[in-house]
Amino acid sequence: MSPASNLTCRFCATRLTESFCDLGMSPLSNSFIAADQLLEMERFYPLHAYFCTKCFLVQVPEHATPAHIFTDYAYFSSYSDSWLAHSRRYVETMTQRLGLDARSHVVEIGSNDGYLLQYFKEKGIPVLGIEPAENVAKVALERGIPTKSVFLGKDTAAVLASEGPKADLLLANNVLAHVPDVNSFVAGFKILLGDKGLITVEFPHLMHLCELNQFDTIYHEHYSYLSLITVSAIFAAHGLAVFDVEELPTHGGSIRIYAGHASEYAGTIGARVREMHARERAAGLTDPAFLRGFDERAMETKRALLEFLIGARRRGKTVVGYGAPAKGNTLLNYCGVRADFLDYVVDRSPHKQGLFLPGTHIPIHAPEMLRKTRPDYVLILPWNLKDEIVAQMAEVREWGGRFVVPIPRVEVLP
Repeated sequence: MSPASNLTCRFCATRLTESFCDLGMSPLSNSFIAADQLLEMERFYPLHAYFCTKCFLVQVPEHATPAHIFTDYAYFSSYSDSWLAHSRRYVETMTQRLGLDARSHVVEIGSNDGYLLQYFKEKGIPVLGIEPAENVAKVALERGIPTKSVFLGKDTAAVLASEGPKADLLLANNVLAHVPDVNSFVAGFKILLGDKGLITVEFPHLMHLCELNQFDTIYHEHYSYLSLITVSAIFAAHGLAVFDVEELPTHGGSIRIYAGHASEYAGTIGARVREMHARERAAGLTDPAFLRGFDERAMETKRALLEFLIGARRRGKTVVGYGAPAKGNTLLNYCGVRADFLDYVVDRSPHKQGLFLPGTHIPIHAPEMLRKTRPDYVLILPWNLKDEIVAQMAEVREWGGRFVVPIPRVEVLP
């Protein structure tokens, strides 16, 4: 693999020369195709992640701008029951921890369709959502969630801070990875945060990505792949201190960081932060030799998935997919899996039904299609939700169907 000699780290500007994982050419993972677009040219971009040898930020180049990706977005958070339950628990915990009430102000960056802020609103706590995807923000507004459709950066944060109160609680779930200009984004956090305010940020953990072979979580909409060590450095560079961290089961293994103004929290760095830093170093997240070796693990999963699909088809078995997540589109495009292997996929979101997956052009139907066709195998593409999906679609087993997960290894569930 040739080094990315013309690319620099989006945080520390070090020249990028080391490859983490090369997944070939791929379309944008959420650029679903309408039937009347199937014969049109489709854009593919290099999907190649590099790592910085100075700050160890794993990242993909910005081939498509956030404005292009997120102006009309196909992901709506409210279609995952487990994610809604996770969000409700968070609201209960933070309301009690911070004593939030009608005098407080909660701001969420990347608030999507109001999936989380609705629970604060139910408690009478004033909220503001920041959601750049206008079609998604519209849904939140229709639900009565005050929402601004802008991209957060230091300039937009200054405008927002001048228009209303600063945040007592500022949160961002699974957003930090979606931002190419991490410096301006985190600088915006500091501007929006009240003097005694608290920041929480959740993101998929690079350590789990490496340990569990989650290469399919690499896609163009995810510009960065994050460790606590790197995120702590980014926040510190902008006058914010990460003082606590907790591990979460969401998205295949995430962490939630707690941060605030360094003037308030720099002297309160907790044991869990120091312990996580040590674990990340022991896991190899600051070891170039370890990071370089990730490519081979992705290739082995590709071989195993193709072996399973080829074998099933040769035995006359039918195989379909469950879910149309971004990670599934990375997996299918990298492995070259199209309708010759998967007849179709189903998804609960009506915003995706009737469309086709980008690149592979596999049709997307409502889950009821499973009952009509009774496939032999259902490949669960959002493998992080496998327990939820297996429970929802238990009837698949009634006709002898089997569930299959591709990550961390190809496995036919019992």
